[in-house]
Amino acid sequence: MKFKQIYLVVCLPLLLFSCKGADKPAGAEDAAVVSQTPVTVTTVNDSSLVDYFDVSATSVFQQKNIVKANANGYIQGVTTQLGHYVGKGSTVFTIKTKEAQSIGNSINILDTTFKFSGVNRIKAPGNGYITQLNHQQGDYVQDGEQLAIISDRASFAFIMQIPYEMRRYVKISQGIQLILPGGEKIDGTVASAMPSVDTLSQTQGMVIRVNSTNLIPENLVAKARIVKSLRSNAASLPKAAILTNETQTEFWVMKLINPTTAVKTTVTKGIESGDRVEILSPKFSEKDQIVVTGNYGLTDTAKVKIVQ
Repeated sequence: MKFKQIYLVVCLPLLLFSCKGADKPAGAEDAAVVSQTPVTVTTVNDSSLVDYFDVSATSVFQQKNIVKANANGYIQGVTTQLGHYVGKGSTVFTIKTKEAQSIGNSINILDTTFKFSGVNRIKAPGNGYITQLNHQQGDYVQDGEQLAIISDRASFAFIMQIPYEMRRYVKISQGIQLILPGGEKIDGTVASAMPSVDTLSQTQGMVIRVNSTNLIPENLVAKARIVKSLRSNAASLPKAAILTNETQTEFWVMKLINPTTAVKTTVTKGIESGDRVEILSPKFSEKDQIVVTGNYGLTDTAKVKIVQ
């Protein structure tokens, strides 16, 4: 009887443990947790893409006329000011010769018919703006001395400096858009090319003529936009949708093959414009969904969850 009691005491815990284990289905395991990366998607769009580069262009007056004294004497009058516009043939200076200054009216007193004044009028050799004024009334000047510089308005242009290796993208009579400081845009035309290049920068000057009603000052630096290529109705994706390796020799996107699975798809890029990238291959349909955010670090075949 004592032996049976000991046997029950030993077997009872084993029996209770076995019954507890029977509550769990045989062979059942914890279900594997499938992680899903939240992503947003986009589709391929047809866009007009422009590939361009910007260079600097400086405004200049190519033709500058020098006004010179035509005799030794004193400047008696100045009829213009710095920055004023003068017409060809208009009087800008009057000079009284030193002989006339010394003699005065003595000759006219001796002979009233002589009418000697000794005053010379210096006229503008061309139309333009007074951009340099070297003398004022009362100054003594010598024959041939520079009095002023007139910048010919008709010779106004922008000189665009372009790297010589990019010269093939610019042709004579080609239209060029210039962007002035402040954002104003004006249209110009390539008129000619300089016959030399800068030794250090290896850039060549291109003359751009502009038709602007606004007065543009000299030495203003604008930005010239040169179009390298233009694509209309090009299949494109946002830049954020394009992934690449460390050396940027391979590019791919994550394409959805069903609502929860994205696979790596290698692509060939075309031109880039703004935040859009042209996709040359493969040819995606309008229904193909491409991951645009949340795609970084995804494996070749990844579980995803589309969020708004």
